[in-house]
Amino acid sequence: MTGPSRRVRRITLPRSDCLARLRRAALARVVISVRCLPAALPARIAVTDDHHLLLASAEDAVLTAAARGDVLSVQIDGLEDDGSTWSVMGSGIASTLDGEVPLTESLTRAVAAGASVIALPLTVLSGERVG
Repeated sequence: MTGPSRRVRRITLPRSDCLARLRRAALARVVISVRCLPAALPARIAVTDDHHLLLASAEDAVLTAAARGDVLSVQIDGLEDDGSTWSVMGSGIASTLDGEVPLTESLTRAVAAGASVIALPLTVLSGERVG
């Protein structure tokens, strides 16, 4: 028999906390449906303001979804020093970029390596901390 169970405490993160965590992240997973199956594909990200982010991806499925105006989700996770974990997910209708926008160093490197940049409004942004 195992020892006494520890009660898990879940805390919903406010939007400001979710944005702060996204701003610190350079890499995320793009959650998308590929041939009716869920997929999580890597992408570089950069938050542009409180309601939008850019993502750089070379994945055909992600680029096609953005060109169609599909809903995409971006997810990041982390581990705190005290052992608690957190997760943040943002979703919105993706679009390809029309024109030039300033890019972070990370996105610039991704574009130089063949990625395309996609705009994603953070229509839905949620997160939680579990510890």
